Amino acid sequence: MEFIGGIWNGVIIRPMINSLVLLYSLAFSNFGVSIILFTLLIRAVLFPLTVKQSKQMKAMQAIQPKLKAMQEKYKNDRQKVSQETMRLYRENGVNPLGCLGPMFIQFPIWIGLYQAIIQTLPSTPERLATLSNKLYWWLPSVHKAVPLNGDFFGLDLAVPDPTKIVLPVLVGVSMFVMQKMTTMPSTSPTQDSTNRMMLWMMPVMFGFFTIQFPSGLAIYWIVSNIVGIIIQGFATGWDPLLKILNFQVVSQPSAVTANAIAGNEEVENEEEYDSDDGEDRRRRNRAGSKATRRKSRRSRNRRN
Repeated sequence: MEFIGGIWNGVIIRPMINSLVLLYSLAFSNFGVSIILFTLLIRAVLFPLTVKQSKQMKAMQAIQPKLKAMQEKYKNDRQKVSQETMRLYRENGVNPLGCLGPMFIQFPIWIGLYQAIIQTLPSTPERLATLSNKLYWWLPSVHKAVPLNGDFFGLDLAVPDPTKIVLPVLVGVSMFVMQKMTTMPSTSPTQDSTNRMMLWMMPVMFGFFTIQFPSGLAIYWIVSNIVGIIIQGFATGWDPLLKILNFQVVSQPSAVTANAIAGNEEVENEEEYDSDDGEDRRRRNRAGSKATRRKSRRSRNRRN
């Protein structure tokens, strides 16, 4: 266990602490901005995986009609459904686990950042000494930045949100939108039920965590979710977000278009009028011709 703890501290905790302190010194001694910059760096590192996740989601959406048709065709043969599903995945280059990569990677980041924030903002002289031992000797700027000020817009980032409302709500709402944007298309009623459960469970769970965890971690979650929503929107479209907002695009014709439509209607009406008028003339002409022929026949009969 000591070996695993040493690896955890050396690979996760210590780099995070030094990164936060270095960014703090670059962000004019603002720890909140330091966390925001740290979040953007993590998102930049995970960007290739996020793009891959988005492509996998697009591919999953593209084969949904084929999957549903296949499931309907072999609805009484589960083994055949599984075989055909895997065949469709292989033929279309779809890997369902590829959509979960960024989420799995972020779990150790969340745990490590929780510990790093607590150790970076020590509340006692003993913890301050421990922090000094965690700083890299070859980075003089991080030693000069200690001790750090954890105030950010009236919040102490080392402790939970005292209101127990603002940050939990922001975390929950941003997590809900993020889940909505990244939820994989369901291929069965069971998966659809699982998706709905995760859609609500994750925001509630992280909102509850925010009540107990340092406010700095909540800032990370909020910024990370917002960046993820933006990336996902540009990659796969904004439809899930628009549905959440109940946004309806009502296209109204411009004045030029309206005039053109009115003009076309007038032209069509005139053409119909001209057509009707011409048809009436043709009827009268035909009636006149018939009357003339009848008079001619009567005249010939009298002469005969």
